[in-house]
Amino acid sequence: MTRQTLHDELLKRLKEKRRFLQVLAGPRQVGKTTLVRQVIKASKLPAHYASADEPSMRDRTWIEQQWDAARLMARDSKTGALLVLDEVQKVSDWSTVVKLLWDADTHAGLPLKVVLLGSAPLLIQRGLTESLAGRFEVIAVPHWSFAEMREAFGWNLEQYIFYGAYPGAAELITEPERWRRYIVDSLIETTISRDILLLNRVDKPALLRQLFHLGCAYSGQILSYQKMLGQLTDAGNTVTLAHYLDLLQGAGMVAGLSKYAHGLVRQRGSSPKLQVLNTALMTAQDNRTAAEARQDGNYWGRLVESCVGAHLLNTSFGTNIELTYWRERNQEVDFILRQGKTTVAIEVKSGRRAESLPGMTAFATHFKPKRKLLVGGQGIELAEFLTKPASYWLQ
Repeated sequence: MTRQTLHDELLKRLKEKRRFLQVLAGPRQVGKTTLVRQVIKASKLPAHYASADEPSMRDRTWIEQQWDAARLMARDSKTGALLVLDEVQKVSDWSTVVKLLWDADTHAGLPLKVVLLGSAPLLIQRGLTESLAGRFEVIAVPHWSFAEMREAFGWNLEQYIFYGAYPGAAELITEPERWRRYIVDSLIETTISRDILLLNRVDKPALLRQLFHLGCAYSGQILSYQKMLGQLTDAGNTVTLAHYLDLLQGAGMVAGLSKYAHGLVRQRGSSPKLQVLNTALMTAQDNRTAAEARQDGNYWGRLVESCVGAHLLNTSFGTNIELTYWRERNQEVDFILRQGKTTVAIEVKSGRRAESLPGMTAFATHFKPKRKLLVGGQGIELAEFLTKPASYWLQ
């Protein structure tokens, strides 16, 4: 969804008589807070906003205090009121407290709408399923798309491929070193230290950090867990690496795509294809300038493929669409989209040269996908492909 679509969907839900907790979940710096502030203004409801995104941990008393402030607004208003709690997953036992307060208001008939925001979707989902079943609706807020960055900042395709999709960094690209420091210090380090290490049990923090850097360096490549262990200096095992990849994906950073297969056991045991969710995570840690990256054909090809993979992952966020890859011996297909029984095979080419696609041919012979797409080269223009969500190609 675009930011405007997300805005309209949340506003519509807040105007309905049905009463559900609304939950906005997504990575840091994708505009969740800005989106909610715009919705507050458009809803014209009295609103109380509070954020738990502080260095010191909040406790349940903090939630109760914010809730009581919003309750007073709701009692004094004929239209009800709105409570917004940002970074709520950082409060210890937040979901249990929210459940008690929400159920009390429901029983009392208090017209208080509640929106929860979180930048650690795995933690948000865990709290919702453990304590708040049947009481919530989720709106997934992914990284920005090419169309959104183009409309908001006038970016062209090459700028999007190299600089990624963090709107807060867009104005800094004329000062490359400042842009890099912002991505590394304000986004990467903050996400790892405050959204992952502070809120999850991570026995080997150094290993998780190394895995993140490895995921960025090898984005677009298939790497077995054993080979990963050979690249990492801190001792670990394949189960630990798989868990840490889940944490990194949940924070909107790096994912490990599974191999496409009909058997789920085989799929889960496959070597993952590493994939960043935002190409800025790759380029901000690399010494190349944008011009140097464009001149390096191999590196640019990896950026293009990673850009396509990030787009497919982000536009699948919050849906039942599955993104995988396929490889048998030396034959490979970059991406496989699957929804139910429908599959679409996608190959990415960054150059204009015509090339044979033996992997696509082999996959089509075995699995009969609905569509076989070539992105770039002599296929669908990359800029055009990046304006369509993953669901479009499955229709």
